[in-house]
Amino acid sequence: MALGDNTTSPARGVGARGRHPYMIQHELNFATAASDKGTALAANDVIPGLTIPANTVILNAGLEVTEAHAGTSTDTDFDFGITGGDLDNFVDGFDFDGASVGDYAMKAGQTPVLVGATSDTIDIEIQAMTGTTTGGKVRMFAVVMNVDDQGDLAANE
Repeated sequence: MALGDNTTSPARGVGARGRHPYMIQHELNFATAASDKGTALAANDVIPGLTIPANTVILNAGLEVTEAHAGTSTDTDFDFGITGGDLDNFVDGFDFDGASVGDYAMKAGQTPVLVGATSDTIDIEIQAMTGTTTGGKVRMFAVVMNVDDQGDLAANE
């Protein structure tokens, strides 16, 4: 079940015409996600994460635990990727309830992803869960670069 877009981050940080990679990040609070859903989070829930602007390549992405898991679950695993594409492209099966603050999740050998003519999101899917997740936080991050046409860079006098 997909949750509302109120947990997503706004796209920001697009660089100047020289086009350099930049980072997008947002902290996801699972207590807020559960409250927004109105019922307990469950396996197969998809939580919208980072908004990626149109015509942007995602070079790398991952998660960092900023507040430990809260709840009764002993098997809360996350995937992190593009819904409708490769939902575990950036993180596959991260054990959130077993992680500590400061732990990172990134999949080795990530494939860069090109976001086309319309913006998209990198989402967290709760891959597995036994019991409940009532809290905890992760910082989602992505290193991206605008690949839109720069236009004519010649002097226009």
